[in-house]
Amino acid sequence: MSGTASLSSGPLTDGEKVDVRRFCGYPAIGSRETGQESWRFFQVEGALEWRINSLSGAELQQVRLYLSQLYPLETALLGASENLDTAQAASWYHNGHEVRDRVMLLTLWRRRLCAFLGVTGGLELQDGRLVII
Repeated sequence: MSGTASLSSGPLTDGEKVDVRRFCGYPAIGSRETGQESWRFFQVEGALEWRINSLSGAELQQVRLYLSQLYPLETALLGASENLDTAQAASWYHNGHEVRDRVMLLTLWRRRLCAFLGVTGGLELQDGRLVII
């Protein structure tokens, strides 16, 4: 993807890190002030944390480009609920698969972000695979 030249190559903000974790399908890690940095105890979460804290300037720009694609896809999914009660209005016909299609598109971009970061997506991106602890 091109278009990263105008994006910041500075470190990710705490909010951007939260969004990267969230879009990659990982849970919140809580306040670091508690000393309970749970991601340290899980290999995949630890790998994600290391990567988002160690990206090069060009890689940071690429992550921000992914985030700029993901934000509107997520918002559009929320807006799709406005049409769920209408099948037809005048010449307009509702796409009965709109929500499913939007979820699939959002999921595709979330998986692309995971692939770029070199991590496996969290549980909700793993297509219902069984997890045994």
